[in-house]
Amino acid sequence: MNYKRIKGDKGEEFAVKFLKKNKCKIITRNFSCKSGEIDIIAENKEFILFVEVKTRQEGQMLEPRYSVDKKKQQRLLKTASYYMQSHKTSKQPRFDVAEVIVNNEGEMSINYLKNAFWQEGDYAVF
Repeated sequence: MNYKRIKGDKGEEFAVKFLKKNKCKIITRNFSCKSGEIDIIAENKEFILFVEVKTRQEGQMLEPRYSVDKKKQQRLLKTASYYMQSHKTSKQPRFDVAEVIVNNEGEMSINYLKNAFWQEGDYAVF
């Protein structure tokens, strides 16, 4: 397993802990279909959450959220739509981005962006 994948897995686990701490129930991780993959699917009292986790080393020029570009958003929307068709729920979907930052000592912090983009919008507004 390569370093990038290990770091990404640790970032996802950190995001899962954050969500649980904030009263979210984890439904599944790494849901995939032909449209793409969603890192975390969770729910709270109001929403079903489709969470994209981006883990980066501290000091990067671009914030991790900017790697969730229009093409990535479209794949996430299609994948979430597929999930919603096969797993009925009355909850509204919400698309979040979890930016996990790793400092030089290996400690992690999170910047959690609720409703980072939405289906009606053409592009995310951060």
